Amino acid sequence: MSAEWKGKWALVTGASAGIGQALAEELANGGSNLVLTARREDRLRRLARELSVKHRIQAEIFVADLVQPAAPDAIFQFTQEKGFAIDLLVNNAGFGQYGALHATETDRLLQMVQVNCTVVLHLTRLFVPAMVARRSGDILIVASTAAFQAVPFISTYAATKVFDLYLAEGLAEELQPHGIRVCALCPGTTTSEFHEIAGHPAHSRGREQSAETVARNGLKALAAGKSYVISGLGNYLGAHGERLVPRRFVTRIAAKMFRPTNS
Repeated sequence: MSAEWKGKWALVTGASAGIGQALAEELANGGSNLVLTARREDRLRRLARELSVKHRIQAEIFVADLVQPAAPDAIFQFTQEKGFAIDLLVNNAGFGQYGALHATETDRLLQMVQVNCTVVLHLTRLFVPAMVARRSGDILIVASTAAFQAVPFISTYAATKVFDLYLAEGLAEELQPHGIRVCALCPGTTTSEFHEIAGHPAHSRGREQSAETVARNGLKALAAGKSYVISGLGNYLGAHGERLVPRRFVTRIAAKMFRPTNS
């Protein structure tokens, strides 16, 4: 399904690792030209060089720290100056933080909301007007299976992903008359650096999917016009099975799974 965007420009945030890198690779394989953004310039340059040579596509990079409020405007201005019409916006960048709220640095929590929510909204607002004018465009927002329930000890992260999921589902209906597709990609545990950076202990992780599988599932669902997709049958059954029991019960089970072993 990545050939859906052959010859078009796609912007991928958080492209230097994990699902973001897998999405970039899948899109390049389908012939998309890429604007890749992340904090780590060395990784971005290496990825852009590899993809452009292997798939004979154009790949540009823009180094940005999305914690900084000015970053979305800077990314948008870069694409404007280059004359790139972004046909696919991939809001992938995000991070989590494991641990009790009272034991987590305030700045870390607020930065999580900034990157996982504010940046997603800001970039979408910047790029949507041109899509509406062209009456075509696509937006993929990477949410999480954590969006379907409260998850103690990653409470803030789960809450940010609710925002992403609901934003995507709402915009899917709002923008459909303008020829724009919007989809929330909801992966479960994925093979990437995410869990190490977030500090998730091994006992809190489920069965992992590869980032490549998650990326393919997300792009396939977006091309099919779905407003959300849960990657993996087990994740799908788990997310929707929770609706059959009281919410407080589900939260208590999650608390037992995620509770730090020393608490």
